[in-house]
Amino acid sequence: MGWFLCTGKSKKKTKSPQSQKSDDQIPSSIDKLKVNPSLDVKKEASKDGGSGHIAAHTFTFRELAAATKNFRADCLLGEGGFGKVYKGRLESTNQIVAIKQLDRNGLQGNREFLVEVLMLSLLHHPNLVNLIGYCADGDQRLLVYEFMALGSLEDHLHDLPPDKKPLDWNTRMKIAAGAAKGLEYLHDKASPPVIYRDLKCSNILLDEGYFPKLSDFGLAKLGPVGDKTHVSTRVMGTYGYCAPEYAMTGQLTLKSDVYSFGVVLLEIITGRKAIDNLKSAGEHNLVAWARPLFKDRRKFSQMADPLLQGQYPARGLYQALAVAAMCVQEQPNMRPLMADVVTALTYLASQKYDSETQPPQRLRSGSSTPRTRRGEL
Repeated sequence: MGWFLCTGKSKKKTKSPQSQKSDDQIPSSIDKLKVNPSLDVKKEASKDGGSGHIAAHTFTFRELAAATKNFRADCLLGEGGFGKVYKGRLESTNQIVAIKQLDRNGLQGNREFLVEVLMLSLLHHPNLVNLIGYCADGDQRLLVYEFMALGSLEDHLHDLPPDKKPLDWNTRMKIAAGAAKGLEYLHDKASPPVIYRDLKCSNILLDEGYFPKLSDFGLAKLGPVGDKTHVSTRVMGTYGYCAPEYAMTGQLTLKSDVYSFGVVLLEIITGRKAIDNLKSAGEHNLVAWARPLFKDRRKFSQMADPLLQGQYPARGLYQALAVAAMCVQEQPNMRPLMADVVTALTYLASQKYDSETQPPQRLRSGSSTPRTRRGEL
């Protein structure tokens, strides 16, 4: 099957006033939130026409301390730029949850907290993580999410221990298609559209069956509306995932997210990190390494993750790489719309590879640094 993605302007029909009302409405004041020590989330939500209704439950600090056994080290799931994440059990419902405790020393973290509570209270999609509740007792800032049993995509792609089975091709395409659907929802269904701004493997969480959900919305921004082409903002995000035009000018568009998605898709296909300083010269930056290879289809097999051991469909690899190549194009207007990316990846995810009936691809040697597992010499 031959296909290509549309780039540039959307061909979507203009929404009627009635259809716009069915979208998830976000108060425009969300981007003007002030850092305030005496935080009232519901009051912030009611500004600028918001209903003030926050579906998320309000927890006391005492409840969340009890849920995590007083934030014991053996409950720690991970640590990020804005705080620590613990696994906990809510005594009131016996539900297993993930609890993110924001760093109290960072003022920026207070704003991220507000944005995340408001965004995830107003936006709902199967491929977005579900916010159960929050705590804003005194100077404590905590977020309570559904627990994602399989951790993050990063846990299954990079630095795998010798006893951990790598993701197979079908699972990788399922995760890519699901993450794309979450991003498409933010771009096309939210009103105004939402720019996620922090798409990376560690922010794609996996539920049972490797069902992907986008998490960590603290850096999300409302996209341009009307005749505006971009929003100008301080450059935030993660090195290696930021679109070049955003990193250079601070001008943020929906296509900035598309670039980040392209980097994630490349990681899924190749098993490489967005930035890896342990690689040899010329291979530190994933996109810079991939660009010359995109130009020669004969080298596509060199880009497949060696841990796949050739067990992938050749046509599926070519098409997935074609999608990634279009997403990471230098010029933002040449990148596809997320709706088109979803169409392509949903098709690829439906084309199941069967290692029993389909022979593995012949592994071709290339000049790239071989991939090893954690602990291997």
